[in-house]
Amino acid sequence: MDYKGFRVIIPIKEMMINLGRSPSGQEYADLMLRQNKILGNMLGADIDFIVRGIDSKTRSVVASRKEAMLRKRQIFYLDTDAAGMYRVYEGRIVQARVIAVAEKVVRVEVFGVETSILARDLAWDWIGDAHERFSVGDEVLVRILSVRRNSLEDLGIKADIKSISENTDRDNLQKCRIQGKYAGRVTDVHKGVVYVRLSNGVNAVAHSCYDYRMPGKKDDVSFAVTRLDMERGVAVGIITRIIRQNL
Repeated sequence: MDYKGFRVIIPIKEMMINLGRSPSGQEYADLMLRQNKILGNMLGADIDFIVRGIDSKTRSVVASRKEAMLRKRQIFYLDTDAAGMYRVYEGRIVQARVIAVAEKVVRVEVFGVETSILARDLAWDWIGDAHERFSVGDEVLVRILSVRRNSLEDLGIKADIKSISENTDRDNLQKCRIQGKYAGRVTDVHKGVVYVRLSNGVNAVAHSCYDYRMPGKKDDVSFAVTRLDMERGVAVGIITRIIRQNL
C-alpha cells in the first residue's frame, strides 16, 4: 500500500487473516489461493497498521496490521472506561469499515475485529447483490448483536445493519393493492420460489410464472399481486412476464 509517499509493505502473516493452522502439500496451496482471494477482495480497504521499520533512502516501510488490530482490540473490547464498562458491547451501535463485498455478504472491521454480515441482515428490503449498496472503503453503522471476548486472540462479534433502520415493510404494503400489476427485479430464486423487490420498495414472493421462460436473478419482471401477507410484510403473487432478462 501507499501512505504519504511511502511504500508500505505488510507481510501476509501480519495481515491477521486467520484461516486455521497451516497445512502442507496440496492443502497448503489451496490455503494460499484462498488467502490471496481474501486479500484481492480487500483492495481499496482502509486498514490500520503499526510501523515496524523504515528505510528513508527507498522511502519504504515495513508494517504490521496484526499489531494495530490487537491494540484496538485491547482498548475497545478488553479495557473498560471510567464507569467500568466495555467500549464495545451487545446492543451498541458503532462505526465499521467495509473491507470486502461479495454478492450475498459484506465483511466489516469493527475496531480490530472482522465479521461477515449476510445480505438478509443488511436491509429490510431484499438485496439481490450487495454490490448495489456497499463498496470496499465505505464506513457504515452496525449494531453489535453479540461479543465473544475469551482473549485478545480469541475475540469475535456478530453484527447487523438493518436493525438500525426502521422496518417499513408493513407500511410499504399499502403501496400495493390486490390484482395490481407492478414492475420489479428478481433478487433470488430458491426451490422454485422467486423473490422480487418491486420498484415501489415492496418485498414480493412469486410461486408461479406465466412467462414460458424461467425467471433468473436480476431479471426485470411484471408482478401481479394476489395476496398481501401483513404478518411477513410481503406481497404474494404471480410473475406475469419477464420484461428483461439479465443475460
